[in-house]
Amino acid sequence: MSVNADQNERPDYDPEIQAIVDYVRDYRVDSSEAWETARLCLMDSLGCAMLALRYPECTKHLGPLVEGTQVPLGGRVPGTPYRLDPIKAAWDIGAMIRWLDFNDTWLAAEWGHPSDNLGAILAVADHQSQRNRAQGRAPLSMATVLEAMIKAHEIQGVLALENSFNRVGLDHVVLVKVASTAVAAWLMGANREQMLSAVSHAWVDGQSLRTYRHAPNAGSRKSWAAGDASSRAVRLADMALRGEMGVPGALSAPQWGFYDVLFSTTNKDLALKPEEERRFRFTRQYGSYVMENILFKLSFPAEFHAQTACEAAVTLHPQVRDRLQDIDRIVISTQESAIRIISKQGNLANPADRDHCLQYMVAVPLIFGALTADHYEDAFHQANQLIDQLRSKMTVEENPRYSRDYLDPEKRSIANAVQVWFADGSCTDNVEVEYPIGHRRRREEGRPVLESKFSHNLATVFPAHRTQQLKTLCNEPTNLAETPVDQFMAAWSL
Repeated sequence: MSVNADQNERPDYDPEIQAIVDYVRDYRVDSSEAWETARLCLMDSLGCAMLALRYPECTKHLGPLVEGTQVPLGGRVPGTPYRLDPIKAAWDIGAMIRWLDFNDTWLAAEWGHPSDNLGAILAVADHQSQRNRAQGRAPLSMATVLEAMIKAHEIQGVLALENSFNRVGLDHVVLVKVASTAVAAWLMGANREQMLSAVSHAWVDGQSLRTYRHAPNAGSRKSWAAGDASSRAVRLADMALRGEMGVPGALSAPQWGFYDVLFSTTNKDLALKPEEERRFRFTRQYGSYVMENILFKLSFPAEFHAQTACEAAVTLHPQVRDRLQDIDRIVISTQESAIRIISKQGNLANPADRDHCLQYMVAVPLIFGALTADHYEDAFHQANQLIDQLRSKMTVEENPRYSRDYLDPEKRSIANAVQVWFADGSCTDNVEVEYPIGHRRRREEGRPVLESKFSHNLATVFPAHRTQQLKTLCNEPTNLAETPVDQFMAAWSL
């Protein structure tokens, strides 16, 4: 009698895992544009973190799990007095950066926010630098932090170009976990085998569902999910450095691997495809493309697919502000992705629900000429019933050209158009915005806006002299790159 049995022959690490590790270990960043954009990204991300400290729903999560705990050589949490173990510090920094949905964005088959990785990068680099100094060795420099940012952006963004995790119900923070694990292990001094082990465990981990980003369950978890992913990355990197064995076939193992369990078989259409079509697809090798093309949210703390719609609504505000009660209908033309993830009707239950509602993000600037984080709060929404009245008059339709240009690697536009019609049959201009001010094509136009946003956000936490010191430090590229990480983080601490 024959018995079927698995062949217990341990495979080599999946080539996709090896490619990530070898890129982090061996690639030399020689793009001046990538280095400069990383500096801007560092500024913008930390500014977003400072602004988040104004919101109790964020700050209630910060600090040590055991009150009063002091961690020698622990990672500093900017804008606070906390010094925490690197795992919790990564959680706190990552949650702060992401809380208001105001940090950078990457849009492709999958979307996400690559600066989410900065939680793990800063927490680990700060701890490593303090430990090095205590042991008589040189601390890491901020140039190393910028390099880690470029590489984490690239891993997350290249994986997202052709691979849609949202279509199989997975949240994009899986890519934060993978990218953060790779660069955290590198910053901690892992060798190649240890890095392979760490990254394999990031894929094996149970991954977050997108449930908390979509109606009717949208909620505040989407504001801390990236911090959670980056903290888990630090934990996995630490385990690998302690000698934890890896899982070489984490992606490709038949029946039990990521591809079969999570990336395809949860989707009936994909499950019918040949095995080779259920693997990740790549159209480019890892380099510095993602950082060079990253999208900044400069004017609105809003889901990125709506950024140009918000710009259009601000432009239309002078034409409609005195005729708001006469509005008959509002037509929003957009891309397919926006319709799929942020077009909502019905009640909006909380701020996280509102900042992922295309109609809400158009209605507010039509009425007020601006859109800020405070406009999502319950008290503001309850005091302004006109917002929901306008939402009920909106029609959202796909413009096929917008959808094509959104996916075109030479364009990567995020177009929206808004037009308002009144009861007497008259209408406003049809205002179309194809590229938001945070796009690479508008980088020079956006730079002063980013710097102004940075100054404003720092001023919500620090007195004027501290704000100026931090601005000076971040605005001098050579000095910033040479600054030891522990000194940089100390400058941000209370």
